[in-house]
Amino acid sequence: MKDIKIQKTQAFLEEILALALSNLSNPKLNCLSITHIECSRGKQHAKVFIESSAIPQEERSHILSQLKKATPILKEYTLSATSWFKCPDLSFCFDDGLRAQSNLEAIFKQITK
Repeated sequence: MKDIKIQKTQAFLEEILALALSNLSNPKLNCLSITHIECSRGKQHAKVFIESSAIPQEERSHILSQLKKATPILKEYTLSATSWFKCPDLSFCFDDGLRAQSNLEAIFKQITK
């Protein structure tokens, strides 16, 4: 079971980064939603999972490169919104869990018919 302190950090960072993404001027980035965040034990690294069900496969690499370019802005926003001395290194990836879940639901609907 994860430490409660890490879970609080992850939830807080998810809230802050969602606000930071919504404040970006890039329309492809400010409409992204974060599904969850996994922080390392010492807050040095944070893996940010982005909801991907509405994003075509062709656009994913472009969005990831845009997020990589926006990382310094997101880190600066995080530091200004928190009392942290250092912001964790952010890495972004797409979360396909919701897409798989919707595919399973569609299969179950077909079975029940």
